[in-house]
Amino acid sequence: MAIVDIKNLEGKNVGQIDLPDAVFRAKVNPNLLHETVRWYQASQRAGTHKTKGRGEVSGSGKKLWKQKGTGRARVGSIRSSIWRKGGTVHGPVPRSYAYNLPRKMILGALRSALSAKLADEKLTVVDAWQLESHKTKPFRATLDRLDSATKTMLLVEVQANRNLELASRNLEGVKLVAPHALQPYDLLRHDRLFLSKDAAVRLGETLGPRSAAPAADVVTIEPAPAAEAPKAAKPAAKTKKAPAKKAAAKKPAPKAKGKK
Repeated sequence: MAIVDIKNLEGKNVGQIDLPDAVFRAKVNPNLLHETVRWYQASQRAGTHKTKGRGEVSGSGKKLWKQKGTGRARVGSIRSSIWRKGGTVHGPVPRSYAYNLPRKMILGALRSALSAKLADEKLTVVDAWQLESHKTKPFRATLDRLDSATKTMLLVEVQANRNLELASRNLEGVKLVAPHALQPYDLLRHDRLFLSKDAAVRLGETLGPRSAAPAADVVTIEPAPAAEAPKAAKPAAKTKKAPAKKAAAKKPAPKAKGKK
């Protein structure tokens, strides 16, 4: 277990917390982090690019001159792509760049990013974000007491905190997220990570290995009581057999008549 100090908003140590090694001391996988960053940035693309094709630009569809006899190259429309102000061939159209990524890869990237933050001593656990005001200036002073040298900070809080949300949203380089919305890109984008005590516990539970399934109840089956000897069965009543049908007498086959 990784032991990390818990600080209050004054920057003083008020306790310690044990973080699971499976989440905060996992092996850092750079390739996995790269794939998740590409996946996240692709999903953020607007994909609104658009060019006009031959059928969308303005211009007449009339043939400019006859096919033969002029000595010039044949041409069918002024909207052709080889003409000025003509349509674009195979241009970009609006589309989505998002694609699916296995959930195991995303969770593995989160473990790698959290482990890298703890190894670089850039992870701080805060006791609670109990702010008296929603003003930005006193909150900026609170962050300076915790770490004054870092410009980009990522705050993770479990419960809804209106004062924290209003005080942090106007600070450049400071972002507030919930544990279920935490992305590997956010952890790599921000230099310093501040976890509330509840958020650290929540991440350790959700990203850690699943607890072993409870053992199945053993059901003992008692042997069945010995069966009593069967009583002698009464002789079955004789049933009258249906009279067999007499086989029909076969008539002798007619003799073949000889030729006269």
